Amino acid sequence: MHKIANVMEKLPKAMQPKVKEALHNIWQAETREKAYKAFDNCIERFSPKYPKAMECLAKDKDSMLAFYDYPAENWQHIRTTNPVESVFATVRLRTAKTKNCGSRMTTLTMAFKLMEVAQKKWFRLRGYKLLADVMQGVKFVNGVKQNGDRKQVAA
Repeated sequence: MHKIANVMEKLPKAMQPKVKEALHNIWQAETREKAYKAFDNCIERFSPKYPKAMECLAKDKDSMLAFYDYPAENWQHIRTTNPVESVFATVRLRTAKTKNCGSRMTTLTMAFKLMEVAQKKWFRLRGYKLLADVMQGVKFVNGVKQNGDRKQVAA
């Protein structure tokens, strides 16, 4: 999401919807190969007129598409920064309002308690059971768990 914003700021407003659609085609592709094809198409299509925006996009190609090495169930969480930002939204709101009210320890305690209360409303990650496989180094190709010679769909 942040990469989209960085690319968009280097484009004229009139072109932003077209480029944004092309970027979504990259991130929403079903496989890494389709994503690379959409990526190359985007670069080829917009580079002649908007080289700075496309350079910004191209420099992080591998890291942007790294989510294809993880379970497909986790892709939604990886593609967005929302889970991280929503955790701190409540804390940010309260700490901004209470700026300079209390000591460092008071502020840290308040932040901890706010997160503790907020966690009651959090949703469990999709595919959380597959996180153990990821941590053990099990290979996933295009979101599908690889077991030796056989491919197995991630559960």
